[in-house]
Amino acid sequence: MKSFKTILVLLFVGCGLTTLQAQPLKSRVQKNKAKQTAKAGQNNAVSLSRAELMFPKSVEVPAEVVWRRDIYRTIDLTDGDNAALYYPLTPQGNQVNLFTLLFQLVNQGKLPVYRYNTDGLENFNKENRMHFKDMLDRYSIPYEVAGNTIRVDNADIPSGEVLSYYVKESSYYDQNTATYNSRVTAFCPVLHRSDEYSMDPVKYPLFWVKYDDAATYLAGHTLMVSNLNNAARMSMADFFDSNKYHGKIYMTTNMQGKTLQEYCPTDSLLKGEQARIEKEIKDFEQHIWHEPVDSVALAKQDSIDQAQGNKKSRRAVRAKNKAEANKSSKSKSGGSSSSSGPRVSVRRQRH
Repeated sequence: MKSFKTILVLLFVGCGLTTLQAQPLKSRVQKNKAKQTAKAGQNNAVSLSRAELMFPKSVEVPAEVVWRRDIYRTIDLTDGDNAALYYPLTPQGNQVNLFTLLFQLVNQGKLPVYRYNTDGLENFNKENRMHFKDMLDRYSIPYEVAGNTIRVDNADIPSGEVLSYYVKESSYYDQNTATYNSRVTAFCPVLHRSDEYSMDPVKYPLFWVKYDDAATYLAGHTLMVSNLNNAARMSMADFFDSNKYHGKIYMTTNMQGKTLQEYCPTDSLLKGEQARIEKEIKDFEQHIWHEPVDSVALAKQDSIDQAQGNKKSRRAVRAKNKAEANKSSKSKSGGSSSSSGPRVSVRRQRH
């Protein structure tokens, strides 16, 4: 009997092992992938939290302020003031340029980026997020797929073709802290690539990056900021936060959604408009330290200035027309008197 019971126990154990081994391979693989994905997400979260502790990012733009002006600049990396973002073209140890850093972070899934839409405005909604492989395919960047990872050689990263950036800059007055600030809120690398149909390089805006998403990583990488002293270095975050870059305004946030070129058809008008906007921002910064800031008055200021400018221009036109009319009438009266005959003057002589 004991031997019979022993045989039954062994049979039950054998059936259980067979059932476990017969579990579908696909389901086990899916479970393993899910575990790996969750673990990778946890690792990214841990690494990001550590980075934030080591390199805290700057204060975000407050949601409610009494005055704010959003402008878009184009940063030319061939300009000496911006060359620090371009060097080195290929990674040299831990030293990389801005685009290479962004490229690596997107590949590692640490940095979300968003598609550049036709209106040129940033859209940080989840459905507008761009996937790394889609960007590689769209701009013909060579890569290799190994399992769940995508590998791109350093020589194939097109950092040498990224010759400019679009930068959104917000200048604002925070009434809660009584401070004036100007900081970057988003930026977009622009690829300059020649094709067979055009002699001049064509600009391809790649993607928008929310500055607050990248700030922690930018704080952990330094740039060489001097050609004379190669030991002079500054973090990428400090470079942006201290406005060391130089860029020309090409668009502002406005109710018509127009760029400067759309209402400034000539180069002279465009330069004049850029200078006017720069002066408006500078004047406001100087104004707030002399007089209390009235948000209602500031909101009306643009329309008041415009109305006053229109009135002045109309008055100047009327005055000019009136002066020309008076001049014309005088010339006519002078002409009629001369045509009536010579004027005779009698001089009294002394004897």
